[in-house]
Amino acid sequence: MSLNSEEGLMCKDISHSSQSSAPSLAHPLSPCRYQCVSTLRGHSSYVSGLAVDGNSLYVSSSDGHIRLWPLDMSSTTVQQEGSVVAATNSSIKCLMATSDGLVSAHQDGKIRVWQQAGRRKGGSSHLALHGVLPTTADCLRTFLFPKNYVDVRRHRSRTWVHHVDAVTALALSPDGGYMYSVSWDRSLKVWRLPSLRCVESITPAHNDAINAVAVSSDGHVYTGSADRTIKAWRRHPGQKRLALVGTMERHRSAVNALAMGVGGLVLYSGSCDRSVVVWEGFDAGGAASTRTLRGHAEAVLCLAAAGDVACSGSADRTVRVWRRGAEGEYSCSAVLDGHGAAVKSLALVLTGGDHGSEREESPRGGCSALICSGSLDCNVKIWRVT
Repeated sequence: MSLNSEEGLMCKDISHSSQSSAPSLAHPLSPCRYQCVSTLRGHSSYVSGLAVDGNSLYVSSSDGHIRLWPLDMSSTTVQQEGSVVAATNSSIKCLMATSDGLVSAHQDGKIRVWQQAGRRKGGSSHLALHGVLPTTADCLRTFLFPKNYVDVRRHRSRTWVHHVDAVTALALSPDGGYMYSVSWDRSLKVWRLPSLRCVESITPAHNDAINAVAVSSDGHVYTGSADRTIKAWRRHPGQKRLALVGTMERHRSAVNALAMGVGGLVLYSGSCDRSVVVWEGFDAGGAASTRTLRGHAEAVLCLAAAGDVACSGSADRTVRVWRRGAEGEYSCSAVLDGHGAAVKSLALVLTGGDHGSEREESPRGGCSALICSGSLDCNVKIWRVT
């Protein structure tokens, strides 16, 4: 597809610390004030995923544990330990909150679905395992017929409902009726909810490992890969299967992360080339790049977006907060610095008096937000940005 020429937007260096500060930028958009309000310690291995569900923050780690922390937006504290609400024998790659529980994607190629299961003795909460994907019913449905097997490695085959390498990312359709999963095995799979049945598998969807997936408000599915491309998929009216509608090329190295912002109308992609590319103008062929946000010194590993705010976490140990202006321009409003290792996961919650609105204006003319960052240093930091 034809893409616009690249436009670079350089973010100036900002002095920063864990204390409240107001960086100065020569840009029409005012900078943010930010403060590290909480540090969540006690994880025995690096933090691999974050999911916010109401006032709860779920944190997954590479040891297969999921911990629950209260997300108190009003306090300024340093927490000491969270409660383990689920434990598995496989490293967790990402977490996703749904309307009725939590979903985790794993190194062993499986997806685990969790539901709230009340409290144990002593008052601590825990999650109950509701299902493992592919389900037993899916496996029984496919294993008897040779046509359901696909070659996954030399002299090895599996049924098409299985991921055969780490599941790296998950996303939900706008109506909540489908879940999408991607894997290092280069496949994109579609799961019907709430039945948890695998209804489609596209393999190979890319020429290399797939690291990220996101869904726009109009139903486009975007996948980002180590092959440096982002592909746009669409289920046309009257059709049951996704079709490739565009290949978006702008990054010079592996695409690590995708996120939807501005009500699902803007796509952000982060890459090992240290940039965040902004994609807009969704149509039948995908989207076009309109901005390139620069400033990170090393690879961009994770993204989060809500309203007009986007955050990028990097191997340079920082989180950059980007704000979108009325004309579609972007400014780097803050650089959150305090982790001792690469930032691997992010969660972003817009805050304010009206929690039902997507955007809450702060007195400084920007958005008030709570940003959670998880790192290879085994800690999670919670930042308040206004």
